[in-house]
Amino acid sequence: MTPQQFLGQIKTKPGAVYLFVGPEMYRRRVCRRMLIERFLPAEMREDGVSRHDLEETTLRDVLDDASSFSLFASKRVIWVSGAEAAVPRGTAKDEDNPGHAALAAYARNPAADTIVVLDSWRFTFDNEDKSKLDRLRKFYAVIPDVVEFAPYTAEEARKLAGDLAARSGLEIHPAALETLVESLGNDAARLASEIEKLSLFTGGKRAVTEEDVLRMAPDARSTTIFALVNALSQGNRAVSLDLLETLVREGEYLPLAITFLAAQFRFALAAKEEGLRSAQQVQGHFSKLGVAMWPSRAQQVMQTVNTFTRQKLEQAVVELYRADKALRDRSPDDRIVMERLVLALTK
Repeated sequence: MTPQQFLGQIKTKPGAVYLFVGPEMYRRRVCRRMLIERFLPAEMREDGVSRHDLEETTLRDVLDDASSFSLFASKRVIWVSGAEAAVPRGTAKDEDNPGHAALAAYARNPAADTIVVLDSWRFTFDNEDKSKLDRLRKFYAVIPDVVEFAPYTAEEARKLAGDLAARSGLEIHPAALETLVESLGNDAARLASEIEKLSLFTGGKRAVTEEDVLRMAPDARSTTIFALVNALSQGNRAVSLDLLETLVREGEYLPLAITFLAAQFRFALAAKEEGLRSAQQVQGHFSKLGVAMWPSRAQQVMQTVNTFTRQKLEQAVVELYRADKALRDRSPDDRIVMERLVLALTK
C-alpha cells in the first residue's frame, strides 16, 4: 500500500493494525498527522494518542495496552516505533516469540475504535537491507495493511520542493531549487524544513539564490562539492583548490566528492562521444536512458564537454579512478590525493 492509498483508506474505513516500513519521513509524518486528525475528534487527541517504543517495551505489553479500555478517550491511536526490535534474531523462531503469538491473537480480534501502527523506518528496500525487511515482513505477516515509504525520486523531490515553495509564497530561482534538492539528496523532510528556513530568511521580499542555499542549507558541504565539480568542469584551478580547502576544513568525506566528479566526467565523455552540442541535447539524451538530468546538471556537463577534449576526458576518468583507489588505501593523505587530482584535471 502506498501512502496515498493509506490516506484514501482512512477517509472511509481505516484498518485496525498497520505496519509502516521504509525510510522516507515526510510522507510518514503526513500520514500520521492525517490519521490522528481524521480518526480522533479534536477533544480526544491529547488523551487518545499513546506512544510506545519496542526498544523499551515488549510487543505483548503494547497489545495489552491496545486491548485495555481507556477512561479518558473512547477512540485511540497507538503509535509503536522500533517495530524491528520485536523480530527474533539469529535462529530463533517466530512461533517461540510471545509477541508474535499475541499479535496473531490481537489481529483476529482487535480492540474496537483503536488503531495500532507499528512503525519501522530503519530498513531500505534494496541492497543489504532487503533481507532484513523481508524478515520483518515475515514476522508481521498477520498484519494485512502494510504501508511502504520509499524515498522520493529526484523528480518527485523537485516537484515537492516547487510545491512547498509556492505554498509558502517563496520565490526561488530554478538553479537554486535544483541545488537545494541535490544537496539534500532528495530528502523530502529536510527539503520542507529548509524551504521554511529560506522563507523566513528572505521574508518573502526577494527570490532565493544559490548563495542563499549555500549559506542556509545544513549540507552546504555537499553544495560545495557541486561548486567544485563546476570549477573543475571549467578548468579553473585556483577556484578548485579554494573549494577543496573548504571541503577539507569542514571534514567532508572526500570519496563522496570523487563519486560526484566521476559521474560528471563520465557523463561528459558519453556526451562527447554522442556528439551532443547543447545542454538541452544532454538532458534529452540521458533522460531517454533513464538517467535523471536536470537543466543545471546538463549545463555543467556541457561546460565540461566544451572545456576538455575527448582525450583529456578519458584521462580524467583514469585519474579519478586512481584518486578513488588512493583514498581507500590503508593510510592515505586525503588532501594530497585530492590536490594531485585537481592539478591533473586542470592542466
